[in-house]
Order: sequence, then C-alpha cells, then structure tokens
Amino acid sequence: MPAAVALPPVPPDHLPLLRSRCLRIRAILFDKDGTIIDYRRTWVPINREVALFAARGEARLAAELLRAGGHDPETDLVTPGSVLAAGSVDDIAGTFRERLGARTPAELNREIDRIFSEGGARHSVLLPGAEETIAALHALGFALGIATNDTIGGLRASLDRHDIRRHMMFEAGCDSGHGAKPAPGMVTAFAAAAGVAPTEVAVVGDAVHDLEMADAAGAGLKVAVLSGTSPAEVLAPHADLVLASIAEMPGHPAFSGGRS
Repeated sequence: MPAAVALPPVPPDHLPLLRSRCLRIRAILFDKDGTIIDYRRTWVPINREVALFAARGEARLAAELLRAGGHDPETDLVTPGSVLAAGSVDDIAGTFRERLGARTPAELNREIDRIFSEGGARHSVLLPGAEETIAALHALGFALGIATNDTIGGLRASLDRHDIRRHMMFEAGCDSGHGAKPAPGMVTAFAAAAGVAPTEVAVVGDAVHDLEMADAAGAGLKVAVLSGTSPAEVLAPHADLVLASIAEMPGHPAFSGGRS
C-alpha cells in the first residue's frame, strides 16, 4: 500500500464550527469514499478503468465519458458533487448511457459494479488515521455505521483489507434497500438498528449529498470533512461542523460522550 500523505492545512476562516444547539450524539454514520477512504488515490484509477470499459477501449471516447462524469482526464481532478464523485452505479451508468446511446455495452450497470468492486479491492487506500479514529470512537461507546452510494459488495470489497468493518454495527450501500443518498433512508435505518433517535445520530461525509441526507432524516449533527472532493466553501453552508478529517473527531467536544 502506498505511504500515507498528510492532509493540507485548513484555512483559518474554515476552522471547525459548531452551530449552537443542545444535543447528545450516541451514534455516528460515516460516508465511505473521501471520508474513510482516500478518494483520489483509490478512485482515480478505477474511474479511468470503468470509462475505458464503457468506451470499449476507445481512449478518446473514454475521456469524454470521464468529463461527462465530472472527472477531468487531463488533471484527474473530480468535480464536487458530480456522478463520479458522489453518484451511485445507476447514476454513473445513466450518465454514460446518455453519451453512448446505441454504443452502450450490454449489462453496463452490472459491469460498472463489478469493476468498482474489483478495483476497490485492489486500490483502496485509507485516509491517514482512519483506522485509529474509528477504533477510538468505538472505544468511546458510539454505535458506528457506514453508508455509501457504492453497492454493498463494493463497500465490503474496498474495506475488507483494512481494520474498519469489525467496528461497524451497520453497513448500507445503494442496493441495500434503504434508497440512495440524498434520500434519508440510510440514516433512519441506521438509527433504528442502533436503537437511537435520528436526533442522536451524527452523519459524517465529504459531499453535499451526505449532509442533505442527514438533513432529510433529521439527524442531530451534520459533519463535513475536507478530506474528499469538496472544499469548505461548498460544504459549510450545509454543515453544523466542518473538520479537516475524521481524525479530529475523537478530541472534539461534540464526540466526548458516547452511549454511556
């Protein structure tokens, strides 16, 4: 696995902020990519592979598909909130299908899911401190879960090589029966599984749709992290708390209590 890289410093005007409210957080629901997994180091090669498959090996067409999905093939920068940054397999397949028309490969959705699962197993890299942070929050007594617009198979494939899943009492993908982000179903299902009210749940993610999901479900705390594809100026209007990464959570006052 490649060596961990340090996160860039957070500008002073984007330091963590918490809107005044009385709350008790007992459970934490994490996004996966850009929150626990390093999006760029994991997904840039996978995006390229899936676009090349959909283009049947035509490099120029693959570049067009990447652009349509929000991934610049020249710089490998990914637009915040784009389908390749935050969409489900169905979202990505739909975007590709619009460009491909009659050239669309058979079983495109299924093949995208396969490439994502196999690529996640090969390429997944955790963000610095992710394993230690998850273990620390679990030790504090929080019920932990993970919700992603990846499929449940993709979730497991990308996390099985890391020491993360044993701390999670809930896992949901876009095909788990709870809907996809930004619909509230993953949050409400997690709250029910954890035996807490949605107002006792913190939702943590690197994309606006994570925070919109939290808002739709009435979650108690919306936490944005700057470790993924979205900058602070995009996330802050939707968040109660903005952190550089989940590594700041165990020492933050909002996460001092746990379930005890």
